[in-house]
Amino acid sequence: MTHAAPPRRPRVYLAGFDVFRPDALAYGTHLVALCSEFGFEGLYPLDVHVPPDLDGPRQAAWIYRANIDTLRGADMVMANVNDFRGPGEPDSGTAFEIGFAVALGKEVWAYTADTGTLIERVPSQPGAQGRLCERGFLVEDFGLSKNLMIACAARIVQGDARACLAAMARGSRD
Repeated sequence: MTHAAPPRRPRVYLAGFDVFRPDALAYGTHLVALCSEFGFEGLYPLDVHVPPDLDGPRQAAWIYRANIDTLRGADMVMANVNDFRGPGEPDSGTAFEIGFAVALGKEVWAYTADTGTLIERVPSQPGAQGRLCERGFLVEDFGLSKNLMIACAARIVQGDARACLAAMARGSRD
């Protein structure tokens, strides 16, 4: 009698600006453990080891290629789209990873603790064509919490990584 191998857990690429936290490695370990708790295999970008002999630009290119390879090997993406360096705006690298995953046909989930719509959260003033941000650009008003390219590409969960993983676990059985 042969025993079937246990099914492989879905592999989740963990996108987000968490890699810039002072405790990024420890936090990544926490996220990977959370993934496991919900039946997923977490793939954290800092799990790869950058060769120490590379200068800045070559190191950046190596990290880019490693992240792209990891994204290609993932089954889905979970992205932290909380405001990063300004109201209403997630990390640009995370936005790229969401777009790349969507282009590959991967399911994307995202989470944010930010509440309200962009028009409510981005500091702005009335203008002739709508509300203008501090730099003079229109703030989109579609009733979404994030830019439409992210909000329409990902299933956005209000809350933290745990809440998102719980929704993913329910959603992956649908």
